[in-house]
Amino acid sequence: MGKVTSAVVMVVLVALAACTGQDVPPPTSSAPPPVSIAFDPGDGAANVPPLQPVRVTASNGRLVDVVMTNEEGRQVAGQLAPDGGGWAAAEPLGYGRTYTLTATGEGRDNRPVTSKATFTTVKPAAMLTVATDPAEGEVVGVGQPIVLVFDGPVANKDVAEQSVRITTTPAVDGAFHWFDDQQLHWRPREFWPVGTQVSVDARVYGRDFGNGAYGAEDRRTNFVVGNAFVATADGATHQMTVTINGELVNAMPISMGSPDFPSNNGVHVVTERHSQFLMDSTTYGLPLEQGGYRMLVDWATRISNGGEFVHSAPWSVGDQGRRNVSHGCINLAPGYAKWFHDTVKKGDVVIVTNSGGPALQWWDGYGDWQVPWETWVLGGRR
Repeated sequence: MGKVTSAVVMVVLVALAACTGQDVPPPTSSAPPPVSIAFDPGDGAANVPPLQPVRVTASNGRLVDVVMTNEEGRQVAGQLAPDGGGWAAAEPLGYGRTYTLTATGEGRDNRPVTSKATFTTVKPAAMLTVATDPAEGEVVGVGQPIVLVFDGPVANKDVAEQSVRITTTPAVDGAFHWFDDQQLHWRPREFWPVGTQVSVDARVYGRDFGNGAYGAEDRRTNFVVGNAFVATADGATHQMTVTINGELVNAMPISMGSPDFPSNNGVHVVTERHSQFLMDSTTYGLPLEQGGYRMLVDWATRISNGGEFVHSAPWSVGDQGRRNVSHGCINLAPGYAKWFHDTVKKGDVVIVTNSGGPALQWWDGYGDWQVPWETWVLGGRR
C-alpha cells in the first residue's frame, strides 16, 4: 500500500512540473524607470527670441535642482515648481547670448540623473528704442496726444501696437494711428476728460519689429490731464476767447495771418512755451528778401511746427481787433500775450476759424484732431 502511494505522488509531481514549465510566466523586474528630463528650447536651439519662455520638465520623477547660466557664468533667475515637476526662467533673456541649463532630477528609485542643454538667442540686425510724450509726471491739456517715436522703421506694426498698453482712469475710448513708419500716436475719440490719469507702458524689449529689428528697452510714463483750456481765434471778428473748464475767462483782440500769409484753420495743440523766442522765417522756407523776417519776440507759445505761435506783437497793436497782418501767427498785445503764456500749458487747444487760409495738416505739430475719428481708427500709414 505504501509503494502504490509513492508512485502516485511521483506521477502527480511530474505532471505539475510539466504544467509549470508551459503556463507560468517567468518572474519580471520591479525596478522603476529613471527620471526623464526635457528642455525647451532644446539642446542646440539657435536664434531663440529673448521673450520665449525657458522651461525644464521632469517625468518619472522630479527635478531637485536647475541652474541656468550665460556664457559669462551669470546665473539666470528661475522658479522650481513645488512638486518638482518643472522649472521656468523668471527673467527675459539677453540678445546674442549662449545659455546653458544644468538640471538634476530624481526618479522613484531615488537615484539622481543630471542632464544639460545649450542654446543661443537671436542677434538683432538693428535695435530700436522708443521715445514717449508726454513725459513722466507731466500735467497736460485735453488735446494732448500720446506720441511714441521709434528711432528706426517698424515693419511689424501690429507687434508694436500690441507691445504698448494704455491705461486710463476713468476709462477712455481711444485708438492708435501711424503717422509714418516710426511715429505712432494714440488719442481719445474726444478731448480728454479733465483729471484723467494716464499710464503708458511700452514693453518693447525683445519684440520682433520685422526686418531683423528688435526692441531695445521698455519705456513707461504716467501723466495727468489738467484743466480744459480751449482758445478760439476767429479771423473774421479778430477776437480770441479763452474758456477753462467751459467757463469764459478772457477775450482778446488779435491779428492773424494776412491774406498773403494766412493762418491755418483747425484744431491746434500747444507744444512749447518760451518767454523769448527768435522768429526766423527762413526755417520754414521764406527768405528774408521775399518778405521774411528774423526777430526776437516775447511770450511765444507754439501751436504748430510750421511756425504758428501765439505771441506778443507790440508793433501790430493798432491792427489787433481790426485786421489780419501777421505772417501766420496770432498777434497779441504784450499784456495779453503774457497772460496767455502764463496760463496755457502743453496739450491745451487753440482752435483757429475763418482765417482765410488752408486747413492745418495732420502732420503739422500735433494735428491729430484734424483727422476724423472714422479715418483715425483705420490705423494710418500701416
